[in-house]
Amino acid sequence: MRKDYKTIREVVGPLMTVDHVAGVKYDELVEIHQANGEVRSGRVLVIDGDRALVQLFESSQGLQASTAKARFVGHGIQLGVSPDMLGRVFDGMGNPIDGGPKIIPQEYLDINGAPMNPAARDYPAEFIQTGVSAIDGLNTLVRGQKLPVFSGSGLPHAQLAAQIARQAKVLGKDEKFAVVFAAVGITFEEANFFMEDFNRTGALSRAVMFINLANDPAVERISTPRMAITAAEYLAFEMDMHVLVIITDITNYADALREVSAARKEVPGRRGYPGYLYTDLATMYERAGKIRGKKGSITMIPILSMPEDDKTHPIPDLTGYITEGQIILSRELYRKGLKPPIDVLPSLSRLKDKGVGKGKTREDHADTMNQLFAAYSRGKSAKELATILGDSALSRVDKLYAKFADAFEREYVSQGYETNRSIEETLDIGWKLLGILPKGELKRIRDEYLDKYYKPADGSEGASLSLIHISEPTRRS
Repeated sequence: MRKDYKTIREVVGPLMTVDHVAGVKYDELVEIHQANGEVRSGRVLVIDGDRALVQLFESSQGLQASTAKARFVGHGIQLGVSPDMLGRVFDGMGNPIDGGPKIIPQEYLDINGAPMNPAARDYPAEFIQTGVSAIDGLNTLVRGQKLPVFSGSGLPHAQLAAQIARQAKVLGKDEKFAVVFAAVGITFEEANFFMEDFNRTGALSRAVMFINLANDPAVERISTPRMAITAAEYLAFEMDMHVLVIITDITNYADALREVSAARKEVPGRRGYPGYLYTDLATMYERAGKIRGKKGSITMIPILSMPEDDKTHPIPDLTGYITEGQIILSRELYRKGLKPPIDVLPSLSRLKDKGVGKGKTREDHADTMNQLFAAYSRGKSAKELATILGDSALSRVDKLYAKFADAFEREYVSQGYETNRSIEETLDIGWKLLGILPKGELKRIRDEYLDKYYKPADGSEGASLSLIHISEPTRRS
């Protein structure tokens, strides 16, 4: 039941105090009606006895407390959902901003949603192809997984996000696939980049976009990812679609949460962030997954820029606890010109073993993945040793490993933002690179796969070690 109050006591910045309220709940939506007919909106931030602290979604400039009245609508923020949402662009409050008509909703859903019953969860076990070799081949994304991207300020996570949104698909099944893309606290230039990219490539036809700009209110920044996840839940569990949710940038979301926490005068936790940051992030991330008996699923890729590239910062630290792995972008690889600069060694997908193999990707996937990790790690160690002691300190095999590491970064990881590789292409490139190494070094691959796929780089198995004369692999970079 809606209640109107003319007891607005004061307005300070984005905060407004309403006295003598009754039956009002935390997070309830508020409409502020002015004498001239203008309507602004906000939400309840704090309830203290019969006093409510309301945070405005818009600016409070020009708001006359003496003549305005506050209307408490009796529910939280809701999103009107419909199949017509596909192909549309919305702001952080769910209003269309693409010049098209308003959505006629089939139903209204609370953006805070409901937690997924752990007992009803189905284990993620189906491969999603992103077209990016460093993810598909080594840190495989599985349907229903939460796989964050840890980036840094100035690194090209926006290009990677757009690439995944364009290219991602479920293999082997003729099933409906959609992308829900939420941009939180981004600049106008970034918003233009995403809109133009999605329109240029035709990806918008199967996508729902929510864009919140940096100059929008903090409270809208908090609602944007939840709007996106609510839309994803509707598409997945009501329309039986497989939905990939991409949220960028979670750091902007956490900063808005810190701002709201400061407005509520709460005792801060680590680095000034609220003590409930873990719980708050979990209420978003844990809405992704698969449910037994439902065809649809929600796979989530939250992207966050680590302040000062610090993995121990509360945002990446807590995100890593809740999610199932991480894709890490490296500033060192970015300086080398790799596109995308994914550092595969510290990256991890905890569910990859369930999403690869015969009938999902290819029989040799798991073995080649392990061998590529091992070879690249040894190659990097060899290059570091050569930097300190010189090339002459390396053995013939170590020189081959160093050559492999260079070739791996150049051909496997650095594919550009427009290249869409199938999983077969990714695996074949992996085998081509493993051909640089002698067959006897590939100890993590079963003999039957070596016999079937291994080809020495120079065409003759016995002369693999002679490759060191082709090029110098250990030049300093």
